[in-house]
Amino acid sequence: MVRYISSKFLYMLVSLLILVTATFFLMKAIPGNPFMSEKQVPPQIRERLMEQYGLDKPVIVQYGQYLKNIAQGDFGISMKMQNKEVTALITDTFGASLKLGLVAIVVALIVGVLLGLIAALYHRRLIDNVAMVLAVLGIAVPSFVVASMLQFVLAQKAGIFNVMGMNGPLDYVLPVAALAAQPIAFIARLTRSSMLEVLHADYIKTARAKGLNWITILFRHVVRNGILPVITYLGPMTANIITGSVVIEQIFGIGGLGKVFVSSISNRDYTLIMGVTIFYGVILMLARFLTDIAYVLVDPRIKLTNRKEG
Repeated sequence: MVRYISSKFLYMLVSLLILVTATFFLMKAIPGNPFMSEKQVPPQIRERLMEQYGLDKPVIVQYGQYLKNIAQGDFGISMKMQNKEVTALITDTFGASLKLGLVAIVVALIVGVLLGLIAALYHRRLIDNVAMVLAVLGIAVPSFVVASMLQFVLAQKAGIFNVMGMNGPLDYVLPVAALAAQPIAFIARLTRSSMLEVLHADYIKTARAKGLNWITILFRHVVRNGILPVITYLGPMTANIITGSVVIEQIFGIGGLGKVFVSSISNRDYTLIMGVTIFYGVILMLARFLTDIAYVLVDPRIKLTNRKEG
């Protein structure tokens, strides 16, 4: 188990270094710099700004200095927001994104698993067909389209919710629905497929033949074994919801990290782009790391396989 976790952690560090390197050089490859739009700034002041942020040095030197700084926990100062540290900007805005993302993940898991389980139990009946049609629609329609439709129907026309802003619990409903729609559809399809396979397994037939209570069979054997594909999907789902929140926060006017990220890209704010990208990367890799550990805990055969290979 320790060896398995250590190897996954090492992969995570290597992936993070690749992410930092690729983002840094891709960003530098784009023509221009953060101060090109400052037309009112005299050339001498612009040169001093370039020197202050180290942009006058060769790219490889900038890269080495950046790696050294982030190893010490220093993500620098925003190039567009005066006297604002990147770390402070991230911590000040991430709270809103985190709450929105966590609620969306919980809703997606509960609704998706329930929908898939019900569809499997009522296989080839009306409820199964309706659930799968909804799942296909959920996968096919992008989150920003769902968000716009919800805004138009439930906020603008029906007046049930606010169109924008985050001033109370009700304001979470539309953004969470837009973020969770696609993950719910994937989880429902995964759960239905997995549960159907388990329901037709020999050990389920044996358990029923022995007269074991159906509720016990359902939760002890069917759900436990059928949930494995959903656990595997937890990492990509977290990535989907976190990256999707960038657009959703813009649509609903939520002052979260996604809004800061979009603003940093349009402003060519190098330090802020790098800081938010690394932050997102760490969250996504941690989600994948925890998913791998959860998968081993639920299915110990993975651990045994690795031990034999080692």
